[in-house]
Amino acid sequence: MATTKRAAPRPKKAPATADAAAPPAEASAPPVKRARRKKTPAEGSRGLPAGVLLAGPVPPEVESLAHAIQEDGGSVLAIYRDPLGAHPTVLAGLPLDRVEPTPFQRDLSEAHAKKLADVIDKIGTFLDPIIAFRRPDGRYWTPNGRHRLEAMKRLGGRALVALVVPDERVAYQILALNTEKAHNVRERAIEVIRMARSLADAGSDRAEKDFSFEFEEPALLTLGLCYEARPRFSGGSYHGLLRASDAFLDLPLAEALTHREAQAERLLELDDRVTEIAAALKARGFESPFLKPFVVARLNPLRFRKGAQMAVDDVLDRMLDAARAFDVGRVRPEQIARTGGPPLEEAA
Repeated sequence: MATTKRAAPRPKKAPATADAAAPPAEASAPPVKRARRKKTPAEGSRGLPAGVLLAGPVPPEVESLAHAIQEDGGSVLAIYRDPLGAHPTVLAGLPLDRVEPTPFQRDLSEAHAKKLADVIDKIGTFLDPIIAFRRPDGRYWTPNGRHRLEAMKRLGGRALVALVVPDERVAYQILALNTEKAHNVRERAIEVIRMARSLADAGSDRAEKDFSFEFEEPALLTLGLCYEARPRFSGGSYHGLLRASDAFLDLPLAEALTHREAQAERLLELDDRVTEIAAALKARGFESPFLKPFVVARLNPLRFRKGAQMAVDDVLDRMLDAARAFDVGRVRPEQIARTGGPPLEEAA
């Protein structure tokens, strides 16, 4: 019988010492900072229980509002506290001819108004109350019900139901409140600049930065001015770079508007040059629909500087200089082919 040789046992490795196991101090990776997750409130832990929304004293200003609504020919259906913040609100029926949209919100969409009127007429019920506040002249402004209001007018309605709030600041919170039709960049920008002008004309001495909630983004103010001067302005091409570099100004609103008007003029000057470059590329045979976004991306000084900070005025200066020196002859077809398409806001 053949015998098999056993392999010699491998020598055991000596246990590593603590010094050998530990990496050098300079080679250790820095601790990773984990973003704190916002704590989700426990279910049923906030606000008022449903059974007490009608309870509690009515503040004098709300009693005065309810009395004024009745004098205006309306009817108070209920005074309640909202379930989250407990703010007193009046549920009321308002005469249709006393309600109008705030003068600085987006323009009416004919197609949306017609569709909404057809739907309300078909079901025969007005189910979606508007938000409104009472003006000193007895008129009611709604920041979020323009299309519902127009639909009821077209149907010959005489009244509608509204949640009337005593705080007139709600009129300037359009972007947060308007949910009946999604805003695109152009609509948001035009509403914001109209709001800013309205507040400035009313004599507000607050700084632009104090309206950060109402205005949502500083870039929208500059873009709004551009859209007013040039309705077909391709603001989506510039929205991203402005959003990355712009900030609300610590200037009284009227002064801030003057600054932004100068800023908008430079952006329009840049857009003129971008349009010329895109036309020259088209003349060379490039037929991509993304020529302008491609040119803007090539001019953007923040393009390859992820996380870099640069003031919007410096960004526009750099882009204007780059646009004047842009060499159309050095652009290659594959560079344009890699363009991913227009900004999402422009495609909306």
